[in-house]
Amino acid sequence: MAPTTTMARVRTVAFAGLEVRDVDVEVQLASGLPAFTLVGLPDKALAESRERVRGALGTLGISLPPKRIVINLAPADLAKEGSHFDLPIALGLLVVLGLLPPAALEQHLVLGELALDGAIRPVQGVLPAALAASERRLAMICPGDCGGEAAWLASEIEVVAAPSLASLINHLRGLHRLPPPEPALASEGGSYPDLKDVKGQETAKRAIEIAAAGHHHLLMSGPPGSGKSMLAARLPGLLPPLDPAEVLEVSMIASIAGRLEGGRLTRRRPFRSPHHGSSMAALVGGGSNARPGEISLAHKGVLFLDELPEFQRNVLDALRQPLETGQITVSRATAHATYPARFQLIAAMNPCRCGHLGTRELQCAKAPAARTTISAGSPDRCSTGST
Repeated sequence: MAPTTTMARVRTVAFAGLEVRDVDVEVQLASGLPAFTLVGLPDKALAESRERVRGALGTLGISLPPKRIVINLAPADLAKEGSHFDLPIALGLLVVLGLLPPAALEQHLVLGELALDGAIRPVQGVLPAALAASERRLAMICPGDCGGEAAWLASEIEVVAAPSLASLINHLRGLHRLPPPEPALASEGGSYPDLKDVKGQETAKRAIEIAAAGHHHLLMSGPPGSGKSMLAARLPGLLPPLDPAEVLEVSMIASIAGRLEGGRLTRRRPFRSPHHGSSMAALVGGGSNARPGEISLAHKGVLFLDELPEFQRNVLDALRQPLETGQITVSRATAHATYPARFQLIAAMNPCRCGHLGTRELQCAKAPAARTTISAGSPDRCSTGST
């Protein structure tokens, strides 16, 4: 007897930076030895989706038949990463099992992570995916917790935000319609500290105001406790709220990085303050998957570098090009991504190693023309060595 073959195709996406690339999840159920094979350059999280999908279907009382199951992620030469492929794989299996009509998913873009109990968990990149669905004139299926993120485009596309696989199946079969999600906006409560709370420091406050008005970068130098970090934290409060285009741009970066809490967009400008021990990949972006760094998360906002001389020199050198071009291109052997990085740089530093240069009471003896050594009895104090 000739082997029988059943096949289904579900649309989803992969991300290369902010670029959204089309991916077809092809599900084939064929005669042969029982197997569940996933091909198409999946990463570790995606390779583990087999068990999540099997567990979620088992919770609904759906068992996979003892046949050969092949999941192909096309195009095959594009590396796939992330757990948002779980839901497309599960829906494709439901189609080939005859539990969903094939036409139910023809014009939908699907992404979501499955829990073992059948819940659909939030994933990264829903907002860029919704924009891609709008450009391709497709409806969108996403996790319920991400519905507020995708609902900003609900006037252009149909958005189905499902909290669980069971509710999504009932929706697609017409048994129970899910309500359309509402656009979510983060509360503007807990605003930035106000500059009016700072007493004194008139010259420094004037410098902060000028920097905010002209979008100038700023370096503050002074002894510890003089208020440098306090003033820097108040600069974002002087900046105007993000306009709609900037909100979308900033939120897309936050969505890719998985930093949109509850799918809520905000008009507040970002304020990022990385530790001086941060690596180059953490600051400018990178890693094996070319993720956005602090300079991209600070896009359209403020990047504050406290203890500037303590940062590694190669990390600071890496800021030169983004400061000039307003973007950063991260290239890796398996990934290539470009992220926007137009931020306002505010830095703070101590005038010398111990931080008290020019303070008579603390007797800091560091001089610009002298070679500095650290005394053995006081490692945090500067002293003048022999010339």
